[in-house]
Amino acid sequence: MDLLGLRAARLGKEELCAVDSTSRSAYGNSLVDIRWGRNKEHLPLAQTTEVVVYTLSSHMPAYYRTFSGNMPDSRSLGAIFADLDHAGFKDVVFITDRAYDTLRNLEKYILRGQPMVWCAKTGQKEVIKAIRGLGEFGARPDEMVVDPDAKIYYKQYDIDYVVESTGQSAKASDRLKLNLYFDPVRRGLELMELDIALSIQEKALGGLLKNRSVLEDAAAIKRDYCYYKVTYDPITRVITSFTLNEKKVTKARSLSGFFSIMTHGLDFDAMNAFRTYCLRDEQEKYFQQMKDQVVADRQRNWSEEGKTGRLFILFVSLVLTSYVRYIWKSTDLYDLFYSSLDVVDDMRPIRLIEHTNRVKVITPFVGTQVDICEAFGFEIPEGCAPVYTSRQKPKRKRGRPSGRIVERDL
Repeated sequence: MDLLGLRAARLGKEELCAVDSTSRSAYGNSLVDIRWGRNKEHLPLAQTTEVVVYTLSSHMPAYYRTFSGNMPDSRSLGAIFADLDHAGFKDVVFITDRAYDTLRNLEKYILRGQPMVWCAKTGQKEVIKAIRGLGEFGARPDEMVVDPDAKIYYKQYDIDYVVESTGQSAKASDRLKLNLYFDPVRRGLELMELDIALSIQEKALGGLLKNRSVLEDAAAIKRDYCYYKVTYDPITRVITSFTLNEKKVTKARSLSGFFSIMTHGLDFDAMNAFRTYCLRDEQEKYFQQMKDQVVADRQRNWSEEGKTGRLFILFVSLVLTSYVRYIWKSTDLYDLFYSSLDVVDDMRPIRLIEHTNRVKVITPFVGTQVDICEAFGFEIPEGCAPVYTSRQKPKRKRGRPSGRIVERDL
């Protein structure tokens, strides 16, 4: 908590902080956080869930926490907020994805007075109500406005929401807004994918019915044939009939092409909320950096002490690598190197040579190593720079003294 408190002290007012988690498969089987969950890599390994708060203004991780591998993101937010309060995270704006969009968390934001930007599920009550309010339309809804740069249509709705707090008191939401977006290109693709899924499922169910095949468990039937109502003999599990789920297909067609973002405690218009949420993509690259560059795609621990220690080292390492990546992207190094890893690799050949009871020698800085030091504000050690100034003691002559001789003057 002391470390997280120091990280919180570096944040500015109304700093944008993305909250998200990633799963890591684990080799050990004795850790308390190891749970099966849903392994995204489809490996026969247990996993843990690693949560990181990443600052989108200073481009660095500010908080980390591990949870059980079967812990859904929406249920972990209470513990995360408790840690952030303890560490002193104040006046920050949190950004979350759809995994955190629940009624419980919405009321938590309101009771805390927490400024938030989050992606809302299109199946949410308020979103469906807004989409249905647009009525029937052809290429686009008439009530929505187009953004020329993003090439999407948008509309903003004000929402009044009151939460009962302690006793008889109640607290109203603070500038709670629903931002609805419509992408006609995305709608066309989703409608085509829906037609393809309907065709494949109908053909597969027809074959099962003709051959009187034995079905799998109920969960597999619901997953593989989600747009059809399948009836089967509960004893033999042989399919008897299937019909199209018209209500579900109609809902899928009406929601295609739409997505939504909600904000609380902020004076954002619809496109400002959209562009702010798009910044969260940097955190996804952070997770990729964690699993690739830092080689932390697996939990290689068999004890609680080892896991805690490795998480600490991983967090500090990611702070350093994030800083290197930020300097690489924001300076002239971006034109000189393909990635931030190339920046580190270019500095690896530098050596500090130590001899017993003798002077230490540092190998010269040459080429782009000088540009890297300039970008990071590092001072090149004396005698290691490409330009050398002569140390010859000048002879006294009459008149104006001449300048010092440098290596390039020879």
